[in-house]
Amino acid sequence: MKYLSTRGQCEPVGFNEAVALGLAPDGGLFLPQALPDLSGRLAAWEKLPYPALCAEFLKIFATDVPPAVLERLAIESYAGFAHADIAPLRRLSPRVQLLELFHGPTLAFKDFALQFLGRLYGWQSAQSGRRLNVLGATSGDTGAAAIHGLLGQASANVFILYPEGRVSPLQERQMTCTGAANVHAIAIDGSFDDAQRALKEVFGDTAFARRHNLSAVNSINLARILAQSVYYLHAWLRLSPAERAEAEFVVPTGNFGNVFSGWLLTRMGVPIAGFRVATNRNDILHRFFSAGEYEVRAVRPSLAPSMDIQVASNFERLLYYASGEKPARVREVMAQLAGEGVYRPASGELFPGIRSSRADDAEITTLIREVHTRYGCVVDPHTACAFKDLVSDRPGIVLSTAHPAKFPEAIRAAIGHEITHPALETLKERPVVKQRLPATSSAIRDYISRHGA
Repeated sequence: MKYLSTRGQCEPVGFNEAVALGLAPDGGLFLPQALPDLSGRLAAWEKLPYPALCAEFLKIFATDVPPAVLERLAIESYAGFAHADIAPLRRLSPRVQLLELFHGPTLAFKDFALQFLGRLYGWQSAQSGRRLNVLGATSGDTGAAAIHGLLGQASANVFILYPEGRVSPLQERQMTCTGAANVHAIAIDGSFDDAQRALKEVFGDTAFARRHNLSAVNSINLARILAQSVYYLHAWLRLSPAERAEAEFVVPTGNFGNVFSGWLLTRMGVPIAGFRVATNRNDILHRFFSAGEYEVRAVRPSLAPSMDIQVASNFERLLYYASGEKPARVREVMAQLAGEGVYRPASGELFPGIRSSRADDAEITTLIREVHTRYGCVVDPHTACAFKDLVSDRPGIVLSTAHPAKFPEAIRAAIGHEITHPALETLKERPVVKQRLPATSSAIRDYISRHGA
C-alpha cells in the first residue's frame, strides 16, 4: 500500500517511509492512497484479543513490514498494560459505557500508539543500521507516552517539546524524571500551538530532517492514527448488534487525531453510528461543528491542559476527505488558515457523523463531581468534558483518555480528595531534568544538532 500527502505535491511512499518521515515533504499529512473495505473481515475479527486484532488490522496497511514482525510488535506493545482486556469497556448505566484507555505505562490513551511506534522505530533502525532522532510536541500526555515507548533504546534519541507551565506537574514529571540518557525534555516559552508550529518548521527543513534521520511521534505520524483506530474497532466489535447500530463515541479532543482515528474507520466500511467531539474552553472544533466556522483564537490555559489547542493538525486529514480528496483545495484552506486564521466550508464540503460539545473549567469540576456521584467512578478533567450534553437518546461510548491520578488538584477540588497511583508517586522523589528553549525552529535545530545522533 502507498501513502500520499494531503497537499498532493510529493510522490506516494510506502508505509515505512511514511512513518519515518512523519510529516510529508510538502508540509501535508500522509493518508492511504486508497482505503480498504473492512466490512467483509469484521465477523472474523469479533473474538480476537487486542494484540491479535491490532496485528491483523495493521497488516493491511504496513505491507512493507513482515506479518510476523507486526504480530511480535503488537504482542510486545501491549504486554505491559495493567488490564487483561487492554482497553476494557466499563458499563456505567444501560446507555453509557466508559472505554478505559489509561491502563498503559503512562496512564493515558497515547500509550496505545506510542508503545507500538517506539518498537516499530526500533525495528526500522535495526533494518537500516541508522540511529533516529525522534521529535515531538505535546500538550501533556503525548510526550510522556513517546518517551516511555523509546526509553533507553540505543537506536533513538527522543526530543519532546512542551509548553512551560501549561502541563500538569505530574505530566511534566513523567517527561523530565526518567533519568534516561536518550531523553531530552524541552520546555518552550509559549503554548502547545507554538511548539507544534516550530516542530513543523523543523520538519519543513527537509535537508536538516534527512541529515539527522528525524522522525515524528505526534499524531501527524500516520502510524499513530492507524494504531489508535484499533481501540475503536475493538470496542465496537464487543457491542451488541443493537448497540452497534446506535452507539456514538464521545471523544475528548484537542489535536483531532484521536477522533479522526475512529472516524476513518467509517470510510472503511465499519458502520459506526457517530462521534461527538468534546472540547474544553479552547473550543475551536466545537465552534466549527456547531456553527460552521473554524476560527483560530488565543489559547487559554484550562483544567484539561492536553486539550489547550487551537490549531488541530489532524483537521487537515478530515478536510482532505470533506473536499472530495482534492489536494489543491486542502492547500488553499491551509494557506488561508495560516494567513487569516479562518476557514468556512465551501458548498459540498461535508463532515458527516460528527457533532460536538463544550465544557468550561467550572463545568469540568461539576462534571467530575456528578460522574462520581452518579456512577461511582472518578474521571480525569479531559474525560469529564465528554459527559457534557451526554443524553440517553442513543448509547454513548465515552473515551476515558487519562487516569485521574495525573490531575490531583482538579480531582481534589471536585470530590474533596485526591486519587493516587504508585507509578506517579515514585516520580515525586526524582529530580527534574529539562531544557528551556524559545519556541523557534532555529533554537530547536541547534539543540538537536548538538545532542542528536
